[in-house]
Amino acid sequence: MYLFLVVLIIGLFIAMLFLNLYFRMKVLKVYKVLVQNKVEFGASHIFDKEKMEAEIMPRYPRHRKDIETFVNHIQYSIKMASVLVALITLFGAVLMYYR
Repeated sequence: MYLFLVVLIIGLFIAMLFLNLYFRMKVLKVYKVLVQNKVEFGASHIFDKEKMEAEIMPRYPRHRKDIETFVNHIQYSIKMASVLVALITLFGAVLMYYR
């Protein structure tokens, strides 16, 4: 059981690393397009869809798809990273009390 938990935690760390690299590549491709076209918005717009629709989308209607793709990738990567960190913490706690 101890070995299984250690392998599981190591696997989750590796999964988090690959998830980070994968989304970083995807996000940076879209981010590069947005920067080249001088599309600017803040972090508050990423997490508030109504604010994004009201303030940013009317200013950059041609880049709507890129903005939405960027925001979706950022939100998804945050959710996945949160789940992986929670799992690593949970299995680490179980491993700590297992001994």
